[in-house]
Amino acid sequence: MAARLTRRSVVALGSAALAAPFLSRFAHAQEPLHIRFSAVFSEQDIRAEMMKKFVEGIGSGFRYEGFYGGVLFKQGTELVALQRGNLEMGNIAPQDVSNQVPAWSILTSGYLFRDSAHMTNFFASDAGAEMKKMAEDQLGIKILGPTFYGTRQVGLNTTKKVSVPADLAGVKLRMPGGEAWQFLGTALGANPTPMAYAEVYTGLQTGAIDGQDNPLPNVQNMKFFEVMKQVVLTSHLVAFDLLTLSKKVWDGLSPEQQKTVQAAADAAIEWSTAEHVKKEEALAAEFKEKGLDVYAPDIEAFRVHVQKAYAESALAKDWPAGMAERIAAL
Repeated sequence: MAARLTRRSVVALGSAALAAPFLSRFAHAQEPLHIRFSAVFSEQDIRAEMMKKFVEGIGSGFRYEGFYGGVLFKQGTELVALQRGNLEMGNIAPQDVSNQVPAWSILTSGYLFRDSAHMTNFFASDAGAEMKKMAEDQLGIKILGPTFYGTRQVGLNTTKKVSVPADLAGVKLRMPGGEAWQFLGTALGANPTPMAYAEVYTGLQTGAIDGQDNPLPNVQNMKFFEVMKQVVLTSHLVAFDLLTLSKKVWDGLSPEQQKTVQAAADAAIEWSTAEHVKKEEALAAEFKEKGLDVYAPDIEAFRVHVQKAYAESALAKDWPAGMAERIAAL
């Protein structure tokens, strides 16, 4: 038990502070509402600080426990845990949503969003509201908002120069498990290899994989740069997860409490997005200083190759009619 405690942050708010938004809902209870949050990212991640800001913004009346690094639920299992009532809050990958709601695979496709602002504007639009409602209705969850964590780039432990997708042929590129992730790796031209996030460093170090795809802040947090030789700035996916509550927790809140929770999430997510954008701008230069070869390939060649792969795939048949065009027009 002691080992587990070193891997999680616990915020326990005292009874003297129970005068805020949750008091009316839980005044009759002996214990504050217990919210366990699970994420695969580490405690050094910007999003861990985002969750601290969320807790500060939401007020008192609950006991929050943050489990990071996948120590409570492994990557890809958090959504089912929410649905089964085994978890109150999680940072859910849209790829996991698409496993149960195939139409959502459009939001996991490469080169869909131009940048973080485009993605944020989508979720604030009517089109974004439609997709969010679709997931909430079918999965029984409450999506508070998209948590941007950078633009995914290809990092390799090989020295071969990559200019076009054909240059990735045969490259064992670690991708998370699941059809959506594996398809993205194939669309990039690589040989996608599923591997747990926590195992990537060793995989690169031993040569079990030739590379991985992650935003630069993740590469720094997990120290992947120590076992990489180059960063290929493919910018193939504007990466985001979904800050999500179980429906049971959300429905148990009053309208006023729901408004407070949503406002706290919006503010925390906005801060986190800005921090990730700033960090990305600095890390490319920092990795060059560390001796890595950092360069951009033929982005248009990658874009055409990836979008063609998606358009011709079985995934595209489930996409809502006209949604790709609506997203592009934002």
